[in-house]
Amino acid sequence: MSPRLTDKLATAVMWLAALLILGILFCFLGYMLIKGLPVLSWDFISGMPSDTRAGGGVGPQLFNSFYILFLSMALAMPVAIGAGIYLAEYAGNNWLTDLVRLSTESLASVPSIVLGLFGMIVFVNMAGFSISIIAGALSLMLLNLPVLVRVTEESVRTVPASFREASLALGATKWQTIWRVVLPNALPGIITGVTLTAGRALGETAILIFTSGTTVSRHLPDFDLLASGETLAVHMWYVMAVGLVPDRMDIANGIGALLILMVLLFNLALAIPAELLRRRMTGSGR
Repeated sequence: MSPRLTDKLATAVMWLAALLILGILFCFLGYMLIKGLPVLSWDFISGMPSDTRAGGGVGPQLFNSFYILFLSMALAMPVAIGAGIYLAEYAGNNWLTDLVRLSTESLASVPSIVLGLFGMIVFVNMAGFSISIIAGALSLMLLNLPVLVRVTEESVRTVPASFREASLALGATKWQTIWRVVLPNALPGIITGVTLTAGRALGETAILIFTSGTTVSRHLPDFDLLASGETLAVHMWYVMAVGLVPDRMDIANGIGALLILMVLLFNLALAIPAELLRRRMTGSGR
């Protein structure tokens, strides 16, 4: 077989694989949106849930989803980005940094239900937070932290060494080089990692069932960190598993569509400001 024919066959296989993945994705999203969009209304999105009567909403669960996500990311991002920069720019190649990387990758592969049980033991029982929003946010931070560390390190490492050398040659310090040159160019990769991590966290259930609970406050919004904080994903699981509400299928379909729309809007809300910030920090017009 000639190299040209081999190249064409390989290209065709790659295109078929990409189209297959896109087809599965569109079928899944289309099914969820077709089933769930008719359920979405202002009363459903902002209303209070009901355990027995049809027509309840998911307002508290929607608020708790973003509240817990914001708290967990606010706790994880400074540590993760700092650790990623240290591993990429300052740490040497020795057994200690290899151990840190191995530990980070091992933590990223731990099943979420194990992190949920760990969070229940440490934050709920030992720390005395009980089943609460803060316990769920701290446990969710453990899920986000290793992924953000690895994404930050790899994004920083992809910045060409010539950028650093040019900045240092102009008299900039190492920190100025990292802040003004390296981070702006690594920002798209970091934002991509943050977006993927946030999307995963929005749909997390196992961790939050054990730490933030399956009930909500009757006040909306409730910023009390010690209040119980059921999220949308947990509410979907609860309704389908043990719920007695007669329209539980409609509620589950509506939550599924709402989660999809939330992830899409969240991606846009992060990607557009990140690109504008990168252009401002690098002085690039495109």
